[in-house]
Amino acid sequence: MTDKNKSDIVVEVRGQVGCITLNRPKALNALSLAMVRDLMAALLAWQHDDKVLAVAIRGNGREGAFGAFCAGGDIRFLHAAGTSGNPQLEDFFTEEYALNHLIHTFGKPYIAFMDGIVMGGGMGISQGGSLRIVTERTKMAMPETIIGLFPDVGGGWFLSRCPGRVGEWLALTGETIAAADAIAFKLADGYLPSDQQAAVWDALGGQQFASGQVVQDFVASKLVAAGATSAPTEAQIDPYFALPNATAIVQALEAASGEWERATAAMLRKRSPLMLHVVLEQIRRARDMSLAEDLRMERDMVRHCFYLRPGASETIEGIRALAVDKDHAPKWNPARVEDVPAELVQAFFDSPWPAWAHPLVALN
Repeated sequence: MTDKNKSDIVVEVRGQVGCITLNRPKALNALSLAMVRDLMAALLAWQHDDKVLAVAIRGNGREGAFGAFCAGGDIRFLHAAGTSGNPQLEDFFTEEYALNHLIHTFGKPYIAFMDGIVMGGGMGISQGGSLRIVTERTKMAMPETIIGLFPDVGGGWFLSRCPGRVGEWLALTGETIAAADAIAFKLADGYLPSDQQAAVWDALGGQQFASGQVVQDFVASKLVAAGATSAPTEAQIDPYFALPNATAIVQALEAASGEWERATAAMLRKRSPLMLHVVLEQIRRARDMSLAEDLRMERDMVRHCFYLRPGASETIEGIRALAVDKDHAPKWNPARVEDVPAELVQAFFDSPWPAWAHPLVALN
């Protein structure tokens, strides 16, 4: 058994299962570059180790094991690196997206205990899992438009594969959903009451399994019904979020009489107008892409989020308003969804690299 308790990640082999615990509870297990590298190293070591049949991952909360999965990437680091020209900003996204791809293509069961907050980068290290477990405490979202970013870490790929236009709705609004909705929207596979997680986790290391599939089947056998959904339905979402562009979506919602429609329009008006257009294009392009193609597109996009307009990054401004100055008053540019030029949106999808030199050229 190996144990790295001094790290922000605890990596151990218990019985025949590789167990990972995200161990940065005060930051809700937000991912740093060091954490991404530790995760990658552990998974690469286990991928071809016949003694490790499966992988399980969880987060430590402030009260101990479970309670928080992962709130995303470390946005304070992104702000500091983006404003100071720290090249580790580039490393972070390249390595994080490569990690996301590895999880999707791992080849062994990867069981994610998605308790508590599962947002942004937390979705990136769970959506590729073969068994994605939610609890009554799960709060799931891809809230990147709030900070002038887009749902990355493969978000284009997995959100575009939600039913109907749910992916567009989740991507543009950044809305938070609970367990039953996550299952209904194909972003989770099953429900486990939070007070039963520890027993299942402990059992993984305490018995013999014939294969990785048997490990996964054992965990799946503990899942129960998730109860009623609470999010809006496809019938509510689709008429608006199937419209041809972000301006049409916002204006149609504002013109409607329903309470949900008006509230959704008001929410969208607070998001980065530029990124609403970019994100809608991202989701729709990703529907026809492989995961590797989507991650390469997102790597292009995130480069542009920080460097397309020097001194006028929507992402740096969004993080400033939310997490640095905390004035919650980002100065978006352009300020209105109606004023975003199409050529500025298109620029996010022009790769800064020739195909052979792309940082993620090796993904397939």
